[in-house]
Amino acid sequence: MVSGVERTGVNAAYVLSVLNAGGVPLVLSPLIGAGHNAELVESLDGLVLSGGEDVAPEHYGAAAHPALGDVDPVRDAFELELFRDARARGLPVLAICRGIQLVNVALGGSLWQDIPSERPGALQHTHRGGREDRTHAVQIEPGSSLARALGTTRLEVNSFHHQSIRELAPGLVVSGSAPDGEIEGAESPPGDPWLLAVQWHPEEFHRDARAPDQGLFHELIRVAGARKERETARTG
Repeated sequence: MVSGVERTGVNAAYVLSVLNAGGVPLVLSPLIGAGHNAELVESLDGLVLSGGEDVAPEHYGAAAHPALGDVDPVRDAFELELFRDARARGLPVLAICRGIQLVNVALGGSLWQDIPSERPGALQHTHRGGREDRTHAVQIEPGSSLARALGTTRLEVNSFHHQSIRELAPGLVVSGSAPDGEIEGAESPPGDPWLLAVQWHPEEFHRDARAPDQGLFHELIRVAGARKERETARTG
């Protein structure tokens, strides 16, 4: 709600990051509803799941924690189905912050609803400063898709979340971790459709073309393009 008017959309940083990587971003509003997912997915070459509200705990069979933040039932329903439909069609997916949490829930995992109260001694993951402030390190698994996209096995990242992966979903592999053990990166295993999910906000570094984080968007566009070429060759 801005000036008394309801709005729907994403932060400009996501749009700019996709554009900088050579893609053409289409913003899908949750107000569209899951009933149009088949048409939407058919028109896409890849999918970015962005940050935002907490994922409602009902989707992973948990009661609401007292520190649960805002949830959006309409967005949850739309994005959970959109992700499942995208995976069924084999679309490459890049999931960011809320996105990694949503992916984990969609595939059968669960979440810490509030890191400060449920994981005493964890790092401070809810930074109150600038969006480009790098606040803690992430160790990246050598040889992982995440390491290839970033071009490094260690990265200082920004951090703006109070929820995170608790039980890792089947079909996901951990590829990045914070010093306190929080899962900061996850991906699909070899042979599955391409999926990269990160807990930090790589889009906020769109002003710096040399930032390793922007490699995530470039890799998404590369994989999506290669998949489209294969589909075109197959269908003639």
